[in-house]
Amino acid sequence: MTAATSIQKLLELGQSIWLDYVRRDLVEGGELKRMIEHDGLRGITSNPSIFEKAIAESTLYDDAIKTALAQNPSQSDEELFFRLAIEDVRAACDQFAPVYQNSDHSDGLVSLEVSPDLANDTDATIREAKALWRQVDRPNLMIKVPATLEGLPAINELLFAGINVNVTLLFSVERYESVLAAWFEALEMRVDAGLSLTDINSVASFFVSRVDTKVDAALEANGSPEALAVKGHAAVANAKVAYAHFRKQMESKRWERLASAGAKPQRLLWASTSTKNPAYPPLLYVETLIGPHTVNTLPPATYKKLLEVPPDSLDISIDRDLDEARALLSRLPEFGISLNTITQTLEREGVDAFSQAIHALLTRLKERRAALLGGA
Repeated sequence: MTAATSIQKLLELGQSIWLDYVRRDLVEGGELKRMIEHDGLRGITSNPSIFEKAIAESTLYDDAIKTALAQNPSQSDEELFFRLAIEDVRAACDQFAPVYQNSDHSDGLVSLEVSPDLANDTDATIREAKALWRQVDRPNLMIKVPATLEGLPAINELLFAGINVNVTLLFSVERYESVLAAWFEALEMRVDAGLSLTDINSVASFFVSRVDTKVDAALEANGSPEALAVKGHAAVANAKVAYAHFRKQMESKRWERLASAGAKPQRLLWASTSTKNPAYPPLLYVETLIGPHTVNTLPPATYKKLLEVPPDSLDISIDRDLDEARALLSRLPEFGISLNTITQTLEREGVDAFSQAIHALLTRLKERRAALLGGA
């Protein structure tokens, strides 16, 4: 039977589509339920920028803010934000509960991030992640933790504790290899301790379009015809090499032991998949990265574009032209480009951008809080 939507077709091919957008009206207005039941949406990730815009441009959260402040007038702006975010995430978890149950607990997941201010503090990340896990109190929650060097031991400990982890801000294959190693170690420790693996979920969020933005700028600076011919190809090549490493590990004796104990693979999740260059096709980072055991998380505009695609036009593409992808990445030094330097820069900038988004949100929340208290 032909899939009714392109999202359902991708699921048949082994890829789950998640939405990078959580807002109260989406959850409470019935649209999220429709997207789950009609489109085939399989999960959702929270985004502080969306929350900030909702606070700034609507009265959507006013009643919730008033209620929260009436119950605890002295709570900090950050405490207030997490209270509101937890309410949204908990409600989204409940709407995805049927997907979670029907997918053998593999999908129907909702992500909430720890404060990016903690990205370089292992112990604080662990404490906040465990606190959020307890407060949301839903088995289909995922805690987003940045893949910094300090984040690696936090990821390991949280997974060992049985907490689902969405590892975010991954840009390099090398760092991804370290993340997958931390995941392996955590699950092996659970097996050795006689603990269950069946309900532990993790994804490794590998960012795509930002790599092309940086590499393309360097290729343009080089200016040679050979360099310009590579534009728009480095990010997909980078992702394909990461997926090849995943496939290799999934064929190992190490994975066989975990799989026999009930483990689910740590899927690669393609993040930052909207094209930043208007000259590129809007689904460049969707149609080229289709493969089993993957997730693609889309902002609303890209999500809508995907739904316009005929389902039968989609097919597995992640394993195509792997040799060419490796060759392309190996050529970058010829053009004076260090992919390692670029990905390190992207990680720093990513942490800073997430932190700035949270602080902008808290500033907006402080203003709204003051306005509502003044009105009262």
